[in-house]
Amino acid sequence: MKTKIKQLSFYKDPEEIFYPYREEQYAVFLDSSLENDQGRYSIIGVNPYLILSQENGQCTVNGTADARPLEEVLDHYLEAFEEENQTELPLVSGAVGYLSYDFGRRFEHVLSCHQKETGVPEAVFVFYDNLIIADQRERKLYLTAREENRSAEDVFREMERTARESFSLRKPQRQQRIADFVPDFQKQEYEKAVKKMISYIEEGDIYIANMTQQLRIPGKGQCYDVFHYLRTHNPSPFGAYMNYGDFQVICASPERFLKVTDKTAVTRPIKGTRRRGRNRAEDVQLRQELLDSEKDRSELLMIVDLERNDLNCICEPGTVKVPEHCTVEEYATVFHLVSTVKGKLREGTNVQELLKAMFPGGSVTGAPKIHAMEIIDRLERSQRGLYTGSIGYVSLNGDCDFNIVIRTAVYQDGMYRLGVGGGITWESDPKFEYEETMQKAKAVLEAVAAAEGRQDL
Repeated sequence: MKTKIKQLSFYKDPEEIFYPYREEQYAVFLDSSLENDQGRYSIIGVNPYLILSQENGQCTVNGTADARPLEEVLDHYLEAFEEENQTELPLVSGAVGYLSYDFGRRFEHVLSCHQKETGVPEAVFVFYDNLIIADQRERKLYLTAREENRSAEDVFREMERTARESFSLRKPQRQQRIADFVPDFQKQEYEKAVKKMISYIEEGDIYIANMTQQLRIPGKGQCYDVFHYLRTHNPSPFGAYMNYGDFQVICASPERFLKVTDKTAVTRPIKGTRRRGRNRAEDVQLRQELLDSEKDRSELLMIVDLERNDLNCICEPGTVKVPEHCTVEEYATVFHLVSTVKGKLREGTNVQELLKAMFPGGSVTGAPKIHAMEIIDRLERSQRGLYTGSIGYVSLNGDCDFNIVIRTAVYQDGMYRLGVGGGITWESDPKFEYEETMQKAKAVLEAVAAAEGRQDL
């Protein structure tokens, strides 16, 4: 079944386009609110026709149990519905969804000593009848439609009318208050866990690992207002809003995990963070401090080596390269140190093989990956859930694009859950590492405080 595509004669901000759909179950918005080299397109998915979910190891297809693991079922449907994308758009037909970190532990046979605390599935992928794609660089909007149940012309007419009638959203004013939260570590406890992580490194068990804590934030569920505030004041190239009915995902991630286009795989690990300055002079000083930091550069180099090894498992020999290393990227509240690793995939590599080779991402696990994941589980206090997993899409032509789930809150049953962490090496200062987690939490905590405290956003 060939997907129909229509370009609209007008352009609006993709958030305005998504707003009328925000309360529909399974409506999703992959949001590139920070328009840079990484974030050109935003993608909206509505009207699902196939829902894959995995919880407690059990995969379901439209609610019916399937004995196969989700990644195998996903590959089956991608092959069954295979369709070429003859446009320059990143996605015209396919599935949008997420993989939790805990889903990825299964690939490496790493068990957890922590009980699951939520009813959020380990993975969800949804195939949509209709997508809305915003090309923010060219300021163009596109609609796509399958014609299994309704004619594309009828669907396009209805969706275009909805898009035209959407209105501008009021920009919330910036405020400095942050939401109250309950961490699973107190400050001294987190610093003690970091010291223990450093002792594993000194003993040669691992070279680097990502140590995280979970913050729990009570709230009334003003989830879309949280997202609206966050994208307004902390735009990101790999953000998302995902409404799954009994839980919502609010994401402002700056990090790409894995993109595949024309059989070329690209990953962009982030390691190293500094806060933004209070003025331009301090901004310049902090940016240079990050660029000159031997600790942060060595941390990133170790993860680049890990990602190169992972890519070499699925790429043609000699094609894995590092075209960009240790560059500084600017965000609203922080600077990050970033590298790019890419390679040419071996012919016939499918999504299942991609995930088993690469997921979870090295920047949020450590090196060597499996032992780092075992130590992480030993020292952390909670299952990570969606945090440090991936959100993105898989196309019916074999392309995909996934982020690393950081700067992300998951809301369910009156509680936002927010993970924050950072890479630990033998050079790490436990006090600095704790403060870095709080700096990373600031944007989301501020957004929750603003949205939950007001009803007029």
